Amino acid sequence: MRILVIEDEPDLLAGLARSLREEGYAVDTAQDGEDGLFKAESVNYDALVLDVMLPQIDGWEVLRRLRTKKKTPVLLLTARDKTTDRVRGLDGGADDYLVKPFDLSELLARLRALIRRSASEARAILTLGAVQIDIAARTVTRDASPVELTAREYALVEYLALHRGEVVTRTALYEHLFDETDDTLSNLLDVHVSNVRKKLGHDFIVTRRGHGYSIEA
Repeated sequence: MRILVIEDEPDLLAGLARSLREEGYAVDTAQDGEDGLFKAESVNYDALVLDVMLPQIDGWEVLRRLRTKKKTPVLLLTARDKTTDRVRGLDGGADDYLVKPFDLSELLARLRALIRRSASEARAILTLGAVQIDIAARTVTRDASPVELTAREYALVEYLALHRGEVVTRTALYEHLFDETDDTLSNLLDVHVSNVRKKLGHDFIVTRRGHGYSIEA
């Protein structure tokens, strides 16, 4: 899953990006509203973490402009805990709201919930034949036995599972699994697909020649 974090505090931005990458997300960053809005409109992110107080264009305006073009899930961050601000954010198109300072585990849980809702999936545990995916714990089992996946392998499995029954193009997978620092011309995707098949079964991910990949369980 690919996340955009728009935050002007350098230490907080770096900390959030590092923590999200450790959780297996592909992460892009922006330190002002103008750059953030450009990226948010240019890429189909799975979710945005958006600070309200930003230079150039504030978070309210970023949200307003974004909502004229996209439905990307947005988690607002703010240092202000007034009811009027929460109402303004939610009525303005934000999907959730978190007040600074916040606990990282809560931010991660809220992001997971936003992504599930965006994919019309309310359940935290997905069962695909003999494979179970616990989205909250970010773990995978096969025949009730734990399967060790790398962070990027897990992200691939989760994304395809949330879109099971659909053919997901290679372009879409690169866009959602890799961030702006990755080399999208490499064979990284093929390597991850191959590794997942070795761990979860050759038929777990189906190749649709000329189209992409799918999970059909």
